[in-house]
Amino acid sequence: MIKNKYNIIGVMSGTSMDGLDICWVKFTKKNKWSYQILAGETLQYSKKMITKLKSAINCSPKDLELLDKYFTNYIGDCINDFKKKYSVISLDLVCSHGHTVFHEPDKGMTFQIGNLQQLANKIQCKLVCDFRVQDVALGGQGAPLVPVGDELLFSQFDFCLNLGGFSNISFNSKGQRIAFDICPVNIIMNYYSKKMGFDYDKGGEFASQGVVDENLLHALNSLSFYKKGPPKSLGLEWVRSKVIPLINTFSLDYNSILRTLVEHIVVQITCVIEKYNLNKGLFTGGGALNTYLMKCISERLNNPIIETENELIHFKEALIFGFLGVLKLRNEINCLASVTGANRDHSTGKIYYPS
Repeated sequence: MIKNKYNIIGVMSGTSMDGLDICWVKFTKKNKWSYQILAGETLQYSKKMITKLKSAINCSPKDLELLDKYFTNYIGDCINDFKKKYSVISLDLVCSHGHTVFHEPDKGMTFQIGNLQQLANKIQCKLVCDFRVQDVALGGQGAPLVPVGDELLFSQFDFCLNLGGFSNISFNSKGQRIAFDICPVNIIMNYYSKKMGFDYDKGGEFASQGVVDENLLHALNSLSFYKKGPPKSLGLEWVRSKVIPLINTFSLDYNSILRTLVEHIVVQITCVIEKYNLNKGLFTGGGALNTYLMKCISERLNNPIIETENELIHFKEALIFGFLGVLKLRNEINCLASVTGANRDHSTGKIYYPS
């Protein structure tokens, strides 16, 4: 039955592996959609879990199947604990992205673990998940998927920019939603922060102590991905095969690597914003908490960035994947061909019922 109010939980695990985001949201449809975040939490992954997720890409098919079941069970436990902690009742559905193991849409491949019938059984709730596969089968990039939410929930902004494992942007151009990945952010900066013994560069402190290496900066900005037009998306494989080997050919201290990466990110992001003549933006994702990175972006744009409430910074992706599930349940379009390059707009995701 089509309703105008939905009580849901959205779940997101990003490529930067900073944890599992769980967001309890109420969506209401009147003249347009609105939302209310009731509770949210980021559950940090243990070192054991991070090791398992990092090694997933190299697993044998059998081991990957076992990891899929293990991670699905883990998500189920987290959701059940969250429901108990916040006294969540009368849920219409749970919507989960799962965790991406590999994403190579140009080869027709994308795979997220944690999207099994097992999860619906564990949480005893209707489940919508596995959002990317259908789009790739329709010739799309399977990413980014968030722009439908940007269009319907955050239309007051000229653009929405997520600074997660990768940066991606979404905006309306001539009545059409355009979105694409821009460059790696936390996925690469966290990699070098870990070399220094830290999970991430808090506030950009280490980067701020480094020096931009112009040769490395030029080499990064010359990567062929940046010459492509949208639709386009990035994955861990690209970082491992192109970015890390390139950086490692330069004999630089880690602070200067991080400082050069910040500059690279700033250049790529501001080039896109200026190219499309965008002004008022919503900045979210873990990278939006990197005060040094945000300061550098603001200075290059010569435009103060509107501060976003922490709740939205942390949980916007989980919130929107929840919204994608609502649209799927209503059999409404939640994936745009103008964004992913698929051969048509469609309603993506799989629906599982508990047994």
